[in-house]
Amino acid sequence: MLSYRHAFHAGNHADVLKHMVLVDLIGYLEQKDKPFWYIDTHAGAGLYPLDTPTALKTGEFRDGIGRLWTEPGLPAPVQAYVDQVRKVNRSGRLLHYPGSPQFALQMLRPDDRLHLFDLHSTDSRLLQKQYDGERRVRALAGDGYAGLKALLPPQPRRALVLVDPSYEDRQDYRQVVDAVEDALRRFATGVYMVWYPLLVKRESVRLPMALAELRERDWLQVELRVKAPAEDGIGMHGSGLFVFNPPWTLPATLEAALPALVRLLGQDATASHLVRHTIA
Repeated sequence: MLSYRHAFHAGNHADVLKHMVLVDLIGYLEQKDKPFWYIDTHAGAGLYPLDTPTALKTGEFRDGIGRLWTEPGLPAPVQAYVDQVRKVNRSGRLLHYPGSPQFALQMLRPDDRLHLFDLHSTDSRLLQKQYDGERRVRALAGDGYAGLKALLPPQPRRALVLVDPSYEDRQDYRQVVDAVEDALRRFATGVYMVWYPLLVKRESVRLPMALAELRERDWLQVELRVKAPAEDGIGMHGSGLFVFNPPWTLPATLEAALPALVRLLGQDATASHLVRHTIA
């Protein structure tokens, strides 16, 4: 039974890191004229209002996008991300937060395509309603891992894949590794971005190591820690991304942006960042 809904967490510090990198990856892929596919295995609802009881119950966006919204002089990669959030907030007030599919749709070109999957009955229905009639989007209520397998290799031979499960089930960790391993075998040159939470549990600590074991080179790991782990071990103290086939420019982009994110999003003196890569 799926219980996780991203509406409670939209716009938090993890979304800031994830979507800043997503915006950068899309921008890099668009430097070539050839179209590509964006594939999202756990797409969520697509767009999230921030003035609803659901979002306000946790208010996590206040310590994420809320801290950046009026901040002057942001590093260019952070500003590019904030500019995309502004596209769904034309009044200038922070009332909505775009999910990963919305970021992609706003940036993708007429010949690019989005393939979106979500298993949650409510979010998949909202996702399909959000993009009904949009010819570039194919949104399905279904298993994103199975959908990814069916789509690879993509017809245009270019793809950006986001694997972003909730990790509410311990099996998610194993499924992520298996799905990426299979995807790399089917389409070795795709760009794959895996999001993961920073938790004290063993599975969370082990996941980036397991992903690194899939390939010796051409990967990047980035983490943003916003606070120390809780003494009771409950809750997320940061998040990370593991990217296969990242742009050669991504390490420098992250090193330019992450110190500002640590300063602006950090919740205690232990806030920090990490960047590791094997890009030739």
